[in-house]
Amino acid sequence: MTTRPERTNPMLAAALRYAMTNWPVFPCIPGEKVPATRHGFLDATTDPGKITWWWSRNPERNVAIATGRPGPDVLDVDVRADGSGFAAFNRLRHAGLLDGARAYVRTPSGGLHAYFAGSEQSNGRLAHHHLDFRSRGGYILAPPSQVSGRAYELLKHQEDRAGLDWAAVTRLLDPQPQHHPERTAGRQMDAARLAGWVAQLPEGNRNDGLFWAANRALEAGLTDLGELAEAARKTGLGEREISRTLASAQRRAGHPFATEPPTGKTAEPAGRTREAEEPGHDAPGPAAVTPVTAHEPEAEAAGFTASSPELSSIQQWNRRAPECAGSSPAGEDKQAEAT
Repeated sequence: MTTRPERTNPMLAAALRYAMTNWPVFPCIPGEKVPATRHGFLDATTDPGKITWWWSRNPERNVAIATGRPGPDVLDVDVRADGSGFAAFNRLRHAGLLDGARAYVRTPSGGLHAYFAGSEQSNGRLAHHHLDFRSRGGYILAPPSQVSGRAYELLKHQEDRAGLDWAAVTRLLDPQPQHHPERTAGRQMDAARLAGWVAQLPEGNRNDGLFWAANRALEAGLTDLGELAEAARKTGLGEREISRTLASAQRRAGHPFATEPPTGKTAEPAGRTREAEEPGHDAPGPAAVTPVTAHEPEAEAAGFTASSPELSSIQQWNRRAPECAGSSPAGEDKQAEAT
Protein backbone atom coordinates (compact mmCIF):
# COMPACT_ATOMS: atom_id res chain seq x y z
CA MET A 1 0.00 0.00 0.00
CA THR A 2 1.36 3.44 -0.92
CA THR A 3 2.44 5.44 2.06
CA ARG A 4 1.31 8.98 2.67
CA PRO A 5 4.77 10.53 1.97
CA GLU A 6 4.87 8.71 -1.39
CA ARG A 7 1.63 10.44 -2.38
CA THR A 8 2.18 13.89 -0.91
CA ASN A 9 5.97 14.36 -0.87
CA PRO A 10 7.78 12.16 -3.40
CA MET A 11 11.14 13.89 -2.87
CA LEU A 12 10.99 13.13 0.87
CA ALA A 13 9.96 9.54 0.19
CA ALA A 14 12.89 9.05 -2.20
CA ALA A 15 15.37 10.66 0.20
CA LEU A 16 14.23 8.35 2.99
CA ARG A 17 14.59 5.29 0.73
CA TYR A 18 18.15 6.23 -0.16
CA ALA A 19 18.95 6.82 3.50
CA MET A 20 17.61 3.36 4.36
CA THR A 21 20.26 2.01 1.96
CA ASN A 22 22.84 3.92 4.02
CA TRP A 23 23.32 6.49 1.26
CA PRO A 24 23.71 9.98 2.82
CA VAL A 25 21.46 12.60 1.21
CA PHE A 26 21.01 16.37 1.28
CA PRO A 27 18.71 18.85 -0.52
CA CYS A 28 19.49 20.97 -3.56
CA ILE A 29 17.64 24.02 -4.84
CA PRO A 30 14.49 23.03 -6.80
CA GLY A 31 15.26 22.47 -10.47
CA GLU A 32 19.01 22.90 -9.97
CA LYS A 33 22.18 21.08 -8.89
CA VAL A 34 23.10 23.79 -6.37
CA PRO A 35 23.15 22.62 -2.72
CA ALA A 36 20.46 24.16 -0.51
CA THR A 37 22.49 23.65 2.68
CA ARG A 38 25.39 25.75 3.86
CA HIS A 39 28.07 23.06 3.51
CA GLY A 40 26.72 21.11 0.54
CA PHE A 41 27.56 17.43 0.47
CA LEU A 42 29.27 17.74 3.86
CA ASP A 43 25.77 18.12 5.34
CA ALA A 44 24.60 14.81 3.84
CA THR A 45 23.03 12.44 6.36
CA THR A 46 21.00 9.25 6.75
CA ASP A 47 19.16 10.62 9.79
CA PRO A 48 15.43 10.30 8.97
CA GLY A 49 14.54 13.11 11.37
CA LYS A 50 16.78 15.64 9.68
CA ILE A 51 15.77 14.42 6.23
CA THR A 52 12.11 14.79 7.10
CA TRP A 53 12.76 18.30 8.46
CA TRP A 54 14.48 19.35 5.24
CA TRP A 55 11.85 18.15 2.79
CA SER A 56 8.81 18.86 4.94
CA ARG A 57 9.74 22.55 4.87
CA ASN A 58 10.64 22.55 1.17
CA PRO A 59 9.07 19.53 -0.57
CA GLU A 60 10.18 20.54 -4.08
CA ARG A 61 13.88 20.51 -3.34
CA ASN A 62 15.97 18.10 -5.41
CA VAL A 63 17.50 15.05 -3.77
CA ALA A 64 21.29 14.75 -3.85
CA ILE A 65 23.31 11.72 -2.76
CA ALA A 66 26.86 12.13 -1.42
CA THR A 67 29.05 9.74 -3.42
CA GLY A 68 31.84 7.55 -2.14
CA ARG A 69 31.54 5.10 0.73
CA PRO A 70 29.01 4.74 2.36
CA GLY A 71 27.23 6.24 -0.65
CA PRO A 72 27.58 4.86 -4.16
CA ASP A 73 30.22 5.51 -6.78
CA VAL A 74 28.63 6.87 -9.95
CA LEU A 75 29.81 6.93 -13.57
CA ASP A 76 28.29 9.94 -15.33
CA VAL A 77 27.87 9.48 -19.09
CA ASP A 78 27.44 12.98 -20.44
CA VAL A 79 25.54 14.17 -23.50
CA ARG A 80 26.34 17.64 -24.79
CA ALA A 81 26.21 19.54 -28.05
CA ASP A 82 29.88 18.74 -28.67
CA GLY A 83 29.61 15.00 -28.10
CA SER A 84 28.34 12.02 -26.15
CA GLY A 85 29.93 9.60 -23.72
CA PHE A 86 28.04 6.55 -24.94
CA ALA A 87 30.79 5.37 -27.30
CA ALA A 88 33.21 5.24 -24.37
CA PHE A 89 30.52 3.69 -22.18
CA ASN A 90 30.06 0.83 -24.64
CA ARG A 91 33.81 0.23 -24.80
CA LEU A 92 33.84 -0.12 -21.03
CA ARG A 93 30.85 -2.43 -21.08
CA HIS A 94 32.36 -4.69 -23.75
CA ALA A 95 35.58 -4.84 -21.72
CA GLY A 96 33.60 -6.06 -18.71
CA LEU A 97 34.44 -3.05 -16.56
CA LEU A 98 30.80 -2.16 -15.92
CA ASP A 99 29.64 -5.58 -14.74
CA GLY A 100 27.80 -5.40 -11.45
CA ALA A 101 26.32 -1.91 -11.70
CA ARG A 102 23.51 -1.58 -9.19
CA ALA A 103 21.30 0.87 -11.06
CA TYR A 104 21.11 2.90 -14.26
CA VAL A 105 19.44 6.32 -14.26
CA ARG A 106 18.66 8.49 -17.26
CA THR A 107 19.69 12.12 -16.69
CA PRO A 108 17.75 15.17 -17.91
CA SER A 109 20.24 15.76 -20.73
CA GLY A 110 19.70 12.24 -22.11
CA GLY A 111 22.87 10.94 -20.51
CA LEU A 112 23.25 8.16 -17.98
CA HIS A 113 24.28 7.59 -14.34
CA ALA A 114 25.59 4.10 -13.56
CA TYR A 115 25.63 3.34 -9.81
CA PHE A 116 28.29 1.08 -8.25
CA ALA A 117 29.34 0.07 -4.76
CA GLY A 118 30.93 3.02 -2.98
CA SER A 119 34.68 3.31 -2.46
CA GLU A 120 37.36 5.77 -1.30
CA GLN A 121 38.54 6.56 -4.84
CA SER A 122 39.05 10.15 -5.94
CA ASN A 123 36.72 11.81 -8.41
CA GLY A 124 37.83 11.75 -12.01
CA ARG A 125 37.06 13.08 -15.44
CA LEU A 126 37.83 12.06 -19.01
CA ALA A 127 36.68 15.18 -20.81
CA HIS A 128 37.41 13.95 -24.33
CA HIS A 129 35.30 10.88 -23.67
CA HIS A 130 32.51 12.84 -21.93
CA LEU A 131 32.75 10.73 -18.77
CA ASP A 132 32.86 11.82 -15.13
CA PHE A 133 33.40 9.66 -12.06
CA ARG A 134 31.89 10.60 -8.73
CA SER A 135 33.28 9.02 -5.57
CA ARG A 136 34.73 10.43 -2.33
CA GLY A 137 33.96 14.14 -2.03
CA GLY A 138 31.35 14.29 -4.79
CA TYR A 139 27.60 14.13 -5.21
CA ILE A 140 24.91 13.50 -7.81
CA LEU A 141 21.23 14.31 -8.15
CA ALA A 142 18.98 11.26 -7.93
CA PRO A 143 15.41 10.41 -9.00
CA PRO A 144 12.92 12.01 -8.85
CA SER A 145 14.96 15.24 -8.97
CA GLN A 146 14.44 17.55 -11.95
CA VAL A 147 16.60 19.99 -13.89
CA SER A 148 15.15 22.31 -16.53
CA GLY A 149 11.78 20.61 -16.18
CA ARG A 150 13.12 17.12 -16.93
CA ALA A 151 13.47 14.39 -14.34
CA TYR A 152 16.14 11.85 -13.47
CA GLU A 153 14.49 8.49 -14.24
CA LEU A 154 15.39 5.00 -13.08
CA LEU A 155 15.90 2.71 -16.08
CA LYS A 156 17.16 -0.45 -14.46
CA HIS A 157 17.81 -1.78 -10.97
CA GLN A 158 19.50 -5.02 -9.93
CA GLU A 159 20.98 -6.61 -6.86
CA ASP A 160 24.60 -6.59 -8.05
CA ARG A 161 26.87 -4.44 -5.88
CA ALA A 162 30.23 -4.56 -7.58
CA GLY A 163 32.55 -1.56 -7.72
CA LEU A 164 34.03 0.37 -10.63
CA ASP A 165 37.82 0.62 -10.93
CA TRP A 166 38.34 4.16 -12.25
CA ALA A 167 42.06 3.55 -12.80
CA ALA A 168 41.20 0.64 -15.10
CA VAL A 169 38.72 2.85 -16.95
CA THR A 170 41.41 5.47 -17.47
CA ARG A 171 43.96 2.90 -18.65
CA LEU A 172 41.55 1.59 -21.25
CA LEU A 173 40.23 4.88 -22.60
CA ASP A 174 43.20 7.22 -22.08
CA PRO A 175 46.37 5.10 -21.84
CA GLN A 176 48.88 7.78 -22.85
CA PRO A 177 50.32 10.05 -20.13
CA GLN A 178 49.28 13.65 -20.59
CA HIS A 179 52.54 15.15 -19.26
CA HIS A 180 56.23 14.39 -19.35
CA PRO A 181 57.11 12.01 -16.48
CA GLU A 182 59.77 14.25 -14.96
CA ARG A 183 57.26 17.10 -14.48
CA THR A 184 54.17 15.16 -13.47
CA ALA A 185 54.72 15.17 -9.70
CA GLY A 186 55.29 18.91 -9.51
CA ARG A 187 52.28 19.68 -11.65
CA GLN A 188 50.07 17.38 -9.65
CA MET A 189 51.18 19.23 -6.50
CA ASP A 190 50.34 22.57 -8.12
CA ALA A 191 46.92 21.31 -9.19
CA ALA A 192 46.17 19.91 -5.75
CA ARG A 193 47.18 23.19 -4.05
CA LEU A 194 45.00 25.25 -6.37
CA ALA A 195 42.08 22.86 -6.03
CA GLY A 196 42.31 23.01 -2.26
CA TRP A 197 42.18 26.81 -2.40
CA VAL A 198 39.19 26.79 -4.77
CA ALA A 199 37.31 24.37 -2.50
CA GLN A 200 37.46 26.93 0.33
CA LEU A 201 36.01 29.83 -1.66
CA PRO A 202 32.93 31.46 -0.09
CA GLU A 203 29.79 32.39 -1.98
CA GLY A 204 30.24 35.60 -3.90
CA ASN A 205 33.85 34.76 -4.83
CA ARG A 206 33.57 31.30 -6.33
CA ASN A 207 33.47 32.33 -10.01
CA ASP A 208 36.31 34.84 -9.81
CA GLY A 209 38.41 32.55 -7.64
CA LEU A 210 37.97 29.62 -10.02
CA PHE A 211 38.91 31.87 -12.96
CA TRP A 212 42.09 33.01 -11.20
CA ALA A 213 43.08 29.46 -10.25
CA ALA A 214 42.41 28.15 -13.76
CA ASN A 215 44.78 30.72 -15.22
CA ARG A 216 47.45 29.79 -12.69
CA ALA A 217 47.07 26.14 -13.68
CA LEU A 218 47.22 26.90 -17.41
CA GLU A 219 50.34 29.02 -16.94
CA ALA A 220 51.97 26.05 -15.16
CA GLY A 221 51.24 23.86 -18.18
CA LEU A 222 48.29 22.02 -16.65
CA THR A 223 45.83 21.42 -19.47
CA ASP A 224 43.47 19.19 -17.49
CA LEU A 225 41.36 21.45 -15.27
CA GLY A 226 39.14 18.65 -13.98
CA GLU A 227 40.52 18.86 -10.45
CA LEU A 228 39.65 22.56 -10.26
CA ALA A 229 36.18 21.86 -11.64
CA GLU A 230 35.62 19.22 -8.98
CA ALA A 231 36.75 21.61 -6.26
CA ALA A 232 34.31 24.23 -7.58
CA ARG A 233 31.49 21.70 -7.44
CA LYS A 234 32.22 21.19 -3.77
CA THR A 235 31.51 24.87 -3.17
CA GLY A 236 28.11 24.49 -4.84
CA LEU A 237 28.97 26.27 -8.10
CA GLY A 238 26.80 25.01 -10.97
CA GLU A 239 28.07 22.99 -13.92
CA ARG A 240 27.18 25.69 -16.45
CA GLU A 241 29.11 28.36 -14.58
CA ILE A 242 32.08 26.07 -14.03
CA SER A 243 32.26 25.23 -17.74
CA ARG A 244 31.86 28.89 -18.74
CA THR A 245 34.54 30.09 -16.33
CA LEU A 246 37.10 27.46 -17.33
CA ALA A 247 36.44 28.08 -21.02
CA SER A 248 37.01 31.80 -20.48
CA ALA A 249 40.32 31.10 -18.73
CA GLN A 250 41.43 28.82 -21.57
CA ARG A 251 40.69 31.52 -24.14
CA ARG A 252 42.90 33.96 -22.19
CA ALA A 253 45.69 31.44 -21.60
CA GLY A 254 48.14 33.15 -23.94
CA HIS A 255 48.21 36.42 -21.94
CA PRO A 256 50.44 37.25 -18.93
CA PHE A 257 48.80 37.44 -15.50
CA ALA A 258 49.75 38.38 -11.98
CA THR A 259 51.21 35.44 -10.09
CA GLU A 260 50.28 36.17 -6.46
CA PRO A 261 46.87 34.99 -5.27
CA PRO A 262 44.77 37.97 -4.19
CA THR A 263 43.26 38.05 -0.72
CA GLY A 264 40.06 39.33 0.82
CA LYS A 265 36.49 38.58 0.02
CA THR A 266 33.27 40.27 -0.93
CA ALA A 267 30.01 40.17 0.96
CA GLU A 268 27.77 37.23 0.31
CA PRO A 269 25.00 38.30 -2.08
CA ALA A 270 21.48 38.62 -0.79
CA GLY A 271 18.92 36.24 -2.14
CA ARG A 272 19.24 32.55 -2.35
CA THR A 273 20.61 31.41 1.00
CA ARG A 274 21.57 28.06 2.39
CA GLU A 275 19.97 26.34 5.32
CA ALA A 276 21.22 27.46 8.72
CA GLU A 277 22.32 24.68 10.98
CA GLU A 278 19.27 23.63 12.94
CA PRO A 279 19.56 22.22 16.45
CA GLY A 280 19.88 18.47 16.71
CA HIS A 281 20.50 15.97 13.93
CA ASP A 282 23.93 17.46 13.38
CA ALA A 283 25.94 14.30 12.80
CA PRO A 284 25.64 12.37 9.53
CA GLY A 285 24.97 8.69 10.06
CA PRO A 286 26.60 5.87 8.55
CA ALA A 287 16.71 2.11 -0.07
CA ALA A 288 17.70 -0.09 -2.32
CA VAL A 289 16.80 2.13 -5.23
CA THR A 290 13.11 1.46 -5.57
CA PRO A 291 12.27 0.59 -9.18
CA VAL A 292 9.80 2.81 -10.96
CA THR A 293 8.07 2.32 -14.26
CA ALA A 294 10.71 2.73 -16.94
CA HIS A 295 10.09 5.30 -19.64
CA GLU A 296 11.44 4.98 -23.15
CA PRO A 297 15.05 6.13 -22.61
CA GLU A 298 17.05 8.35 -24.91
CA ALA A 299 20.10 6.30 -23.93
CA GLU A 300 19.46 3.62 -26.54
CA ALA A 301 23.11 3.77 -27.51
CA ALA A 302 23.83 2.09 -24.19
CA GLY A 303 21.60 -0.85 -25.11
CA PHE A 304 18.63 -0.04 -22.91
CA THR A 305 15.01 -0.21 -23.94
CA ALA A 306 11.80 0.39 -22.03
CA SER A 307 11.65 -3.32 -21.31
CA SER A 308 15.15 -3.73 -19.88
CA PRO A 309 15.02 -5.42 -16.16
CA GLU A 310 24.27 11.98 -12.60
CA LEU A 311 37.27 37.78 -3.59
CA SER A 312 36.87 41.55 -4.19
CA SER A 313 40.59 41.52 -5.02
CA ILE A 314 40.14 38.54 -7.20
CA GLN A 315 37.43 40.41 -9.04
CA GLN A 316 39.77 43.37 -9.47
CA TRP A 317 42.46 41.02 -10.80
CA ASN A 318 40.00 39.50 -13.25
CA ARG A 319 38.97 42.92 -14.50
CA ARG A 320 42.64 43.69 -15.22
CA ALA A 321 42.96 40.52 -17.35
CA PRO A 322 43.08 41.20 -21.11
CA GLU A 323 39.69 40.96 -22.79
CA CYS A 324 39.05 38.43 -25.51
CA ALA A 325 36.05 37.14 -27.40
CA GLY A 326 33.53 35.09 -25.50
CA SER A 327 31.75 35.20 -22.20
CA SER A 328 33.30 36.54 -19.03
CA PRO A 329 33.71 34.37 -15.94
CA ALA A 330 31.01 36.29 -14.14
CA GLY A 331 28.06 34.08 -13.56
CA GLU A 332 26.26 32.13 -10.92
CA ASP A 333 27.61 33.96 -7.86
CA LYS A 334 26.27 37.20 -9.29
CA GLN A 335 23.14 36.04 -11.06
CA ALA A 336 21.81 32.60 -10.24
CA GLU A 337 22.06 33.10 -6.50
CA ALA A 338 19.93 36.23 -6.62
CA THR A 339 16.25 35.53 -6.38
